[in-house]
Amino acid sequence: MAQKEETTEAAAATEAASQNGEDLDNLDDPEKLKELIELPPFEIVTGERLPANFFKFQFRNVEYSSGRNKTFLCYVVEAQSKGGQVQASRGYLEDEHAAAHAEEAFFNTILPAFDPALRYNVTWYVSSSPCATCADRITKTLSKTKNLRLLILVGRLFMWEEPEIQAALRKLKEAGCKLRIMKPQDFEYIWQNFVEQEEGESKAFEPWEDIQENFLYYEEKLADILK
Repeated sequence: MAQKEETTEAAAATEAASQNGEDLDNLDDPEKLKELIELPPFEIVTGERLPANFFKFQFRNVEYSSGRNKTFLCYVVEAQSKGGQVQASRGYLEDEHAAAHAEEAFFNTILPAFDPALRYNVTWYVSSSPCATCADRITKTLSKTKNLRLLILVGRLFMWEEPEIQAALRKLKEAGCKLRIMKPQDFEYIWQNFVEQEEGESKAFEPWEDIQENFLYYEEKLADILK
């Protein structure tokens, strides 16, 4: 029984480390193992800049997103008054597919209310496209909030072969949401503006080998869905 429990704990730690984009080489260390197991399994995390290893793993625009069980959402909000003054804010959200996904959490915590006297231009840089439920929430928000403009740039398409997902993405477009796949330049923008840099130095963005090829792959799939 003890051996089975140890195996279960190691598996749990491996899953937690994988979801967080962490190194899996130190799981033989009892303290490291205990630390990973005790990580809260479901939460919404907010901040201004995300760790570089999270970005490199979670935002990579791979075709098969094995192990990427979170959604990372970087946002820029510009609220413009009738006089032309603009208030801007930025940051990021991450989830572990808890009760509220990152997209829903944005409207619950970052922008829970809209001032009718302001015009909102919001840009999201998301690791993957919304699920059907989140897309429906976004569609309803856009439909009832006429002073909101939303641009969503995604690294990957989530379950894009599912008819339910395809229909939800088309409804987003019909509601006025601009949805597009991230180009290599967009990943570089995230790196420069939303990723933690070493103190005193700023490392240049290093594109992965298939970044352009995967962008073209997803761009074609999205165009087919939205046409």
